[in-house]
Amino acid sequence: MKKVWVSLLLIGMTLPTLAQQTEKKERSGNPIFPGWYADPEGIVFKDKYWVYPTYSAPYEKQVHMDAFSSPDLVTWTKHSNIIDTTSIKWAKRAMWAPAVLEKDGRYFLFFGANDIQNDKEKGGIGVAVADKPEGPFKDHLGKPLIDKFHNGAQPIDQFVFKDKDGQYYMIYGGWRHCNIAKLKPDFTGFIPFDDGTTFREITPESYVEGPFMFMRNGKYYFMWSEGGWTGPNYSVAYAIADSPFGPFKRVGKILQQDPTVATGAGHHSVIQVPGTDRWYIVYHRRPLTETDGNHRETCIDPMYFDEQGMIKPVKITVEGVKAEPIGKAKAR
Repeated sequence: MKKVWVSLLLIGMTLPTLAQQTEKKERSGNPIFPGWYADPEGIVFKDKYWVYPTYSAPYEKQVHMDAFSSPDLVTWTKHSNIIDTTSIKWAKRAMWAPAVLEKDGRYFLFFGANDIQNDKEKGGIGVAVADKPEGPFKDHLGKPLIDKFHNGAQPIDQFVFKDKDGQYYMIYGGWRHCNIAKLKPDFTGFIPFDDGTTFREITPESYVEGPFMFMRNGKYYFMWSEGGWTGPNYSVAYAIADSPFGPFKRVGKILQQDPTVATGAGHHSVIQVPGTDRWYIVYHRRPLTETDGNHRETCIDPMYFDEQGMIKPVKITVEGVKAEPIGKAKAR
């Protein structure tokens, strides 16, 4: 009888632990994976969610990128060194802000490298290609796609947007300027606009960097980061227009620090669950215990709209999101 009571006691002690483990698996928690990672690009490929972040470290150590995949936004698998400077000969440092898409069965990764400060320096925005979303990615051109400043925009923080007519646009820029350019179908260059220009400025009020665009109910939502990335007030604002060229009138901030949770919440992307009107914002932030600018973590929280289509302010959380199995998803 004594053994029976001991066994029952052990079972009773174990049940809460198992319940806690099950409860933890029901939500992603924030950060969604360990390590210092920033500027996350979230996207759906086939039956998985993918996040492609910047490796957050001093510029000289930013010579590679990792990726993470998940079937449900909760359980994440790391894919190490999907691209590095050994495969991109002109890239030496500061590999930033990947933007990834699938086209005709191949995966294209756009990235910034070298943090050029003027047109005399070598670097800018490049593009690499792979047969799988986890790479390995190889240089598509053997040189930068954009290697100079245009309209004052530093060639960094690129995002590639596919319009409803199938045309791909690159939206990019640092130093408080943002350009849009029409990509060639093979991503080897750009197609000039009807007025003969190649880079058209669409900079909204208070823009700093980190552009992102998506469509919902026929409207173009343009989002960007404001403030300094090393500071607590880094944040995300947005505008809405009827065209990818704007004009974009700033509506307001929808993502920013919560002094009780984390600071420096910014440089984001948005994931729509395929076939639904459920949306998530993927972003980086800095733990309250950290002061090093490079100590940034990748997090996720729900993003909601009101009845007028305006984005509601995002509540940043420690808990993250519930499991959202993707089912049969379609790539963006």
